[in-house]
Amino acid sequence: MDIQVSAFGAVCALIVAIFLILKKVPPAYGMMAGALAGGLLGGVNLTETIELMITGAKDITPAVLRILAAGVLAGVLIESGSASVIADTIIKKISEKRSLLALVIATMLLTMVGVFVDVAVITIAPIALAIAKRAKLSKPAILLAMIGGGKAGNIMSPNPNTIAAADAFDVPLTSVMAAGLIPAVFGVIVTYILAKRMVLKGEQVSAEEITAQDGANLPPFAAAISGPAAAILLLSLRPVFDIAIDPIIALPLGGIVGAIATKNFLRLTDFASSGLLKMSGVAIMLIGTGTLAGIIANSGLKDVIVSGLSASGLPAYILAPASGILMSMATASTTAGTAVASSVFAPAILEIGISGLAGAAMVHAGATVLDHLPHGSFFHATGGSVFMGMKERMKLIPYESLVGFTLAVISTLIFGVFKLLV
Repeated sequence: MDIQVSAFGAVCALIVAIFLILKKVPPAYGMMAGALAGGLLGGVNLTETIELMITGAKDITPAVLRILAAGVLAGVLIESGSASVIADTIIKKISEKRSLLALVIATMLLTMVGVFVDVAVITIAPIALAIAKRAKLSKPAILLAMIGGGKAGNIMSPNPNTIAAADAFDVPLTSVMAAGLIPAVFGVIVTYILAKRMVLKGEQVSAEEITAQDGANLPPFAAAISGPAAAILLLSLRPVFDIAIDPIIALPLGGIVGAIATKNFLRLTDFASSGLLKMSGVAIMLIGTGTLAGIIANSGLKDVIVSGLSASGLPAYILAPASGILMSMATASTTAGTAVASSVFAPAILEIGISGLAGAAMVHAGATVLDHLPHGSFFHATGGSVFMGMKERMKLIPYESLVGFTLAVISTLIFGVFKLLV
């Protein structure tokens, strides 16, 4: 497209979007308004601005369709009680003596099998509060354990952020998921070390904040894990046997398998409706994200960033994690940050000789560094899950950032510095 927005306009688009989101405007509307303002302030007329916004939204449609399809699996996991069973089983197997490690691993695995990271934290939070009361662990310690585990699981999951990265760089979803494995291991280690240091710091859990867990009518572990296992097996056929089964097919089929295994097939429609409701918010946000990406992608901003990196003497591959970090800071969302960074910077990243898989992995990991800032929903949802006040929640931001930075650094070392697994 020949229409070109100035770098100033692109920066204005980001500033307006952030300001509106901070003012509690729905993120989709905030990013659409930012895109509109950025185009007009960037020297483009109204008609051309709208054209860029629509083109950006069109480009993200394949990811939106796959995310909506993933709602079937997510709905089955959550509504059938499978998510709770998976989390509770992992914690019991590891034992309360290693309760913080158990919380890290449980949240990581729950996110890894396809549960949104904030939903995973909310699901495990009642168990975490009960453990924290018995073991005398502070709220910051258990929340950081869950958030860090969630971040680690999020970079190797069939979640919207991974789908967005895979689509933008045109690589198999399972390859992007596998690329997050080694960084995730380091993320888990750093999370556990940091959480251990916070055991006695901050507010303690009160008896009133603990809710009884209803264990009735929950499926066995094998049935609970069958849905995500089936979906991942189907997705893995492409890189292993060159049999391409798109996530738009594999993820709903995983949900159907899970519904049958948990003896809830007759409730599949209800579960799918619930999953669609959960995914629709993300899908709508991504459409808004697409309009913003349309402005930034056709602006001089990416050229300014590339030139700045070149002038600084930093290696070219730093563009991948840096773009993920910057866009997650702007949107306070792993999904939106990954989607914007991938759609805007993928051509430039591929042009400098970075492979699609390496670019997707580094952008994706970078998007976990600042996705927890207060102008995003993740910050408030996770804090509320353990009844944590705003001031106490703010104190966790540096620790969360350190976990995300670890993921980004390890990913960059593997795919940028040493060019392994590419």
